[in-house]
Amino acid sequence: MNTNTRPHEIAPGLVIQHFTPPLKLSDFKLIAFDMDSTLINIESVDEIADAVGRKAEVAAITEATMRGEITDFKDSLRQRVALLKGVSVASMDAVYQQRLQLNPGAAELVAACKKAGLQVLLVSGGFTYFTDRVRDRLGIDFTRSNVLEIENGLLTGRMVDQAWGDICDGAEKRNMLIKTCDELGISPKQAIAMGDGSNDLLMMGVAGLSVAYQAKPKVREQAMVAINTGGLDRLLEAVHQD
Repeated sequence: MNTNTRPHEIAPGLVIQHFTPPLKLSDFKLIAFDMDSTLINIESVDEIADAVGRKAEVAAITEATMRGEITDFKDSLRQRVALLKGVSVASMDAVYQQRLQLNPGAAELVAACKKAGLQVLLVSGGFTYFTDRVRDRLGIDFTRSNVLEIENGLLTGRMVDQAWGDICDGAEKRNMLIKTCDELGISPKQAIAMGDGSNDLLMMGVAGLSVAYQAKPKVREQAMVAINTGGLDRLLEAVHQD
């Protein structure tokens, strides 16, 4: 692959570095997406917190974490989930029904990837309540996220440890990408990883192509493709379909 190490805006709001386009989408076998503020338009934990009047408090922690100013994602998430205690399942359903939308170009990009033969992984520091629904909506093949503990229809302010580990943080996102590649019999260099926050950098670092979507400055600086305006499907301007 010919490389261009300097950032280059190939179209308004679309920046590439460390490679020279075009690449073929079919050169890759897996695409891994972050969910909150990448595939979808919201930070789901912030919107859940709104139901108990704590959105501003939770959103401030989320923003600092995504910018990399808070480096312990697990502790950050535990703090935020603790503030969700008492939120009803009905309130979470209202977040899904009334506030959660796919970001522009999400469905189109997933469809293009599937048509080109890629498997699709959704790996999120968010919650299964939303990732399962987004998975089913888009026909995603694999997911990994966190499970909120619910008792009597209300959140307890805790998460449920899962058989394969506890919180899905940046290290677990990377591990899940590598594990999925192993299951598919491919190299991580045959994977695309797309995200917006600092907890996506580890998985982006092992992928063959890293994509920042309307991301924090630290993520834009390190990604091979930065989509700063427009939809997720602008990736297809840099990675061409056959």
